[in-house]
This record gives sequence, structure tokens and C-alpha cells, in this order.
Amino acid sequence: MKRLLFPLLLTTAAFAEEGFTFKITTEPPAIHVELDGKPYTGFLTDSKVPYMAPLRSASGAVLTRHWPMEDSFKEEERDHPHHRGFWMSHGEVNGQDFWAWKFGKDPKIEVQKTRTGKDSFTVDLAWTADGKTQLTEERTYSFKKIDDKTTMIGFASKLTAADGDATFGDTKEGFFAIRVDRTLRLKGPQAKGHIADSEGRKDGDTWGKRSKWVAFAGPDEKDEPAVVAIFDHPSNLRFPTWWHARDYGLLAANPFGIHDFEGKKDKHLGDHVLKKGESMTFRYGVILHHGSLESAKLADRWTDFSKSP
Repeated sequence: MKRLLFPLLLTTAAFAEEGFTFKITTEPPAIHVELDGKPYTGFLTDSKVPYMAPLRSASGAVLTRHWPMEDSFKEEERDHPHHRGFWMSHGEVNGQDFWAWKFGKDPKIEVQKTRTGKDSFTVDLAWTADGKTQLTEERTYSFKKIDDKTTMIGFASKLTAADGDATFGDTKEGFFAIRVDRTLRLKGPQAKGHIADSEGRKDGDTWGKRSKWVAFAGPDEKDEPAVVAIFDHPSNLRFPTWWHARDYGLLAANPFGIHDFEGKKDKHLGDHVLKKGESMTFRYGVILHHGSLESAKLADRWTDFSKSP
């Protein structure tokens, strides 16, 4: 990966001690996010696809998987090394695998430029493979403290077809995803969690279904109640989206994997083509809550999120 550029952030270490602040490192290039002076998360670029990790609840507990970023949790499974914190990529863009990197020619998502706001930052990205820029992306992360037990990371991504048309292929391997920690999962030696969606479905019944939001809930690494949820925005393509919600801790919003999720024979049913120069924008919200599924008030939180411009 080429040297990443953070030209507009290098002179701004933090805005204030209270609230969300950003601290920058150049080797490796990363944006470290703190909340009220304590570590919250980080935007990391040491992989083929940039990601945010770890995500922490109000208690300070880490709610996302540790491996492969850390290797000190020996009881944690070593599967799917491309599942890192939370991220966005897709398994088939013009035949290139930006998800698991298993096919195509050198697929990667690289940072070109970064700029910042008070409680947000924006990165300009290039989805490159086979010697071409398949997509350019303007991605903004915004941060909000809802209350003493709840925070939200807002995510907005404008994708533009760059060197030619961009076809998003129909595959379940994508799109906007998070991998939760061991205790929040349904499967595994430490698993004590459950899955719920906006339509009242539970656990395995949430997989491949369409809903406004999906959440993992259970004890965190401190054995205290926690919730991690992803919100789909009404402006997104094919809202409400389908969900790749797996018992081993993967949760992904995916508007393209229709034939997989619905068991259809047509393997191109979910394809979507962006003509050269055309753009589309996706918006998601990630809720981190210290408490129960009931106290998280996800239906109300989603309603507020859905009305945001």
C-alpha cells in the first residue's frame, strides 16, 4: 500500500479535551478517536481495506473482535482475517474482490486525502484493482454522544464510478459490516449473545431478511450488558436492506446479495451498475450502548436517525 496522505490533519491534534477529539499518527497513518479524553476507536489503514477498531462502549469495554489486530486473546478464533472492527467493502466490483481479496488483481482501498470537521472527519478513497480505479469514494465518519450510555457513529459514503462503469455483483460477501467480540456472539466457547432486528425476528431468523436495523446484544468482556446495532437509512439503495447476520459475530448490511439471501436462481438479480461518472450515496449508523436491548431504545433511535438530512 502506498504512503497515505493526511495533509489537513497533521496540524490539528485535538479540538478539545471534552467530547470527541482526533489525534493523528503518521507511522502507521491512523486517526485515533477519543471521547472525553479516553480511547474510543481508531481509523486504521494497515490492511488492504481501511477499518475502524476497536469500538468501545461507555464502560470502556471493547465490543469488536480483537484478532487479527491483537493476538493476545488465545481463546479467540482465528477466522476471516479480513473481518476487522467495522468497515465497508464488497466482494465483487467489476469482478474484483474487495471483501476477502480472494480473486481479482491486487484489490485494495487506499486513502488519498483527509479533512476534518468538529465531530467528524472525511476521507477520500480510491478502490483500485487490475491497474484501474474502479471507484472513488468520499466517506465521512461523524460521532455523537446520545447519552451517558449510548454513542453513535454516523457513516456516509459517496461512491463514484471512476475509470469506467462499475458493476456491484450479487453476492452475500459485503457490504457495510461489523465483527463483534466473543461474548456478544451466538456461537463459540464464550458466546452468550443474541441477534434481534426491527421486525421482531431473533437470532438465526434474522439472516437474509430485510429490516431497518439489526443488533447484537449480550454481555461484554466485563460481563456487563451491551448492544451493538447497525441502522440502515431510508435514502439507501433498496431500503430496507438485507442482512448478512451470522452466529459467529458478523453483521453486514448488504443491498446487493439478493440471490444468496432469497435463494433465487438468477445470480445477477442483485447486480447494480453505476455508469462512468455516476454516483450513489449510502448512509448507516452504528449504535454502541452500555445496557440491555430494551434500554437501547433502538426503534426510537432509528426513527431519529431516519429523519436526519
